[in-house]
Amino acid sequence: MVTGAGYPDLRRAPCDRWAQHGTGPRMCKAHDVPPERPATAVPDRLSVAFDATPLLGRPTGVGAFCSGALEGLGRRHDVAVSAFAVSWRRRQGIDALLPPGVGAARRPMPARPLHAAWARLEVPPVEWFVGDVDVVHGSNFVVPPTRRAARVVTVHDLTVSLYPELCDAPTLAYPRLIRRAVAHGAWVHTPSAYVAAEVVAELGVDPARVRAVHHGVPGLAGAPGVPLPAAAMSTGAVGIRLPDGCGRYVVAIGTIEPRKDYPLLVRAFAPVAATHPDTALVIVGSDGWGSERFTEALASSPVRDRVVRPGYLDDPTLAAVLRGAALLAYPSRYEGFGLPPLQAMAAGVPVVATAAGAIPEVVGDGALLVDPGDADGLAERMAQVLDGGAEVDALVDRGRLRSLDFTWDACAAGLADLYRDAAADSSSSRRAGVR
Repeated sequence: MVTGAGYPDLRRAPCDRWAQHGTGPRMCKAHDVPPERPATAVPDRLSVAFDATPLLGRPTGVGAFCSGALEGLGRRHDVAVSAFAVSWRRRQGIDALLPPGVGAARRPMPARPLHAAWARLEVPPVEWFVGDVDVVHGSNFVVPPTRRAARVVTVHDLTVSLYPELCDAPTLAYPRLIRRAVAHGAWVHTPSAYVAAEVVAELGVDPARVRAVHHGVPGLAGAPGVPLPAAAMSTGAVGIRLPDGCGRYVVAIGTIEPRKDYPLLVRAFAPVAATHPDTALVIVGSDGWGSERFTEALASSPVRDRVVRPGYLDDPTLAAVLRGAALLAYPSRYEGFGLPPLQAMAAGVPVVATAAGAIPEVVGDGALLVDPGDADGLAERMAQVLDGGAEVDALVDRGRLRSLDFTWDACAAGLADLYRDAAADSSSSRRAGVR
């Protein structure tokens, strides 16, 4: 289960057998396990087991990170990466989602008992399922315990510590789990220097064990640089119909949850709609926890008939909608990175965003920024972009240029450096008898 904030749900009680036997759980023998698909074997490569569970199901921001990072790592000659999925029923589905150069560990990993055990215990070691490796990378706030392998855990943001009111109940355990992993030798990867500083300040992690490595830009499906004709939207050709009289639209992308602050966007859009009668607002994303506030804000808006909610869109449709937008609005209260602004900038779509969390670090001068919670400022900047002109053209050029700084090959290089440092530290600790 994935909670509204994108975290795995670890609420279930641990398996009694595992809780009672500190030396490790008794596992039933798996039958009919298909052979593992190995990574390309090259001598002296660092072996890495990467948790690719977020690739299963509907794509998310964490899933986009996993997909891009594995793609970059699969092209490297200094690491041998195998992906695993903590899922009993869907484990075999991971193969089709992996890029070339990445192997698959297929031994069954039952999610419910494993998550329950790992929430409280340091057993079972993940090597039972993935074999002996040098490094294990937990890609979504949790890294499994290991017998000998070094551990790396990705902390995408610290919403749970800084803004607990924006989180649902299951996420509140994560600071404890991160601290425990670090106490057992884990290194921390963050997608931004902003989050890295927060991990040090809020969780008390040694800064030498925290590494910021930026994500790349997830590619958009379909032909690059081909905008969606307004007529296709107005007629519903891509599954979305604009309101009558609207020939262009502002788009927002992300799960409907408190952290995204879509009620602010609805308020800011009202004056924009009044001065730009040909413009609609399209908010793409599934309902998450706490979406009731957005629903209430929309119901009370005087321009609710100009707001379109298509829900979740598949990749080709989302790409078409983003490319055809007049601008991307990103009104978040907090972000640890911010993939949609980068995707829009790469596609030549101007961006208006809040200067929340790591967003300024990511977008640089390639987007127009306002203070979080500033509805008037957001409305003013959106109107500025819709009015067009040389300044907006220059903004688009800066956005494209800025997006080129974020590649998955650069991300993979940074992760490979982190893996080497973590492995060397783990080996030294074992020799010294620390672990």
